[in-house]
Amino acid sequence: MRSATSVASNYRAACRGRSGAEWYAKMCICVEEADETQFWLELLGDAEIFPKSKLASLEQEYLEIVSVLATARKSYKGQ
Repeated sequence: MRSATSVASNYRAACRGRSGAEWYAKMCICVEEADETQFWLELLGDAEIFPKSKLASLEQEYLEIVSVLATARKSYKGQ
């Protein structure tokens, strides 16, 4: 839960960044936190805490979120 909500709060902070460098740094955190969330979802399924079938759509969604955020981060052109 913490890593998932951290993605949203850091993205919001990135959007309100005072500089390109600050935006980039926050986007790096977003990618890390989204990847961590994906890890936790996989772990919950592998440990059979939740059925993998119920986690599949969330795992796919976080795979897409990581991809979108990583692509946005790559678009940064440092000044």
